[in-house]
Amino acid sequence: MGVGKVAAAAALSAAVSVVCSGRVAALELDDTAPDRMLVFSGFDLWRHGSFTHGGLLWSPDGLDQTGFTFKLLVGGGSYRYRSGALGDVEVDGEQYALFALPGWRFRSGAVTATVFAGFDIQRHRLTPDDPSSGLRGTVSGFRAGTEVWIEPSPGGMIAVDASFSTVGPSYGARAALGWRVAERFYVGPEIGGFAGDDSYNQLRVGLHVTAFRTGIYEWSAAAGWAWDSDERESLYGRFGLLIRQ
Repeated sequence: MGVGKVAAAAALSAAVSVVCSGRVAALELDDTAPDRMLVFSGFDLWRHGSFTHGGLLWSPDGLDQTGFTFKLLVGGGSYRYRSGALGDVEVDGEQYALFALPGWRFRSGAVTATVFAGFDIQRHRLTPDDPSSGLRGTVSGFRAGTEVWIEPSPGGMIAVDASFSTVGPSYGARAALGWRVAERFYVGPEIGGFAGDDSYNQLRVGLHVTAFRTGIYEWSAAAGWAWDSDERESLYGRFGLLIRQ
């Protein structure tokens, strides 16, 4: 079975949603910012895979305003899985991805919500080749997602992010709570998961630090424990960097 590729797509999807949560936090911490573009990068890793990504978010009316927004992301990484079709041989995979996602942001009081939908293209290279995999070579499809940021109190936050892609297909979601520490960043628990075409799923539970600002830079990070449907578990880690322009 080709579950490793589904895991790869889902992990990259999760990384994207985390980037956006940090972005919203930055905006809420500085409502006067007139910036229209945000540049981001980061990585996500666990025992059987590692992924990096970078991209930009552009809102012509301003990042802190209701209106049109556009996200462009490129990413890639590596992963490992065992293929039943190849006699339980371990397969090494490489993934490259490009997302082009127009969307719209809605703001009302303490709530900011954004929806995206657009193009998803991925390339997967497997060693040895696994004919049973549904993700080989270049594949493309439709991707949609939503991000919600809520500040129920001056020192608290709730973030919920979800995405879906017809490539795989794959699904990803994350929810986080946070409390502001020393007026500099949020810290709290998070839970997330990914799934794909009934052949693979992963659950993560951990702690995050969001919107830690140093000058023009804003940092986020998370760590915790991951379990998957292949009966594998390990630590996971995630890191992100944002710059508003």
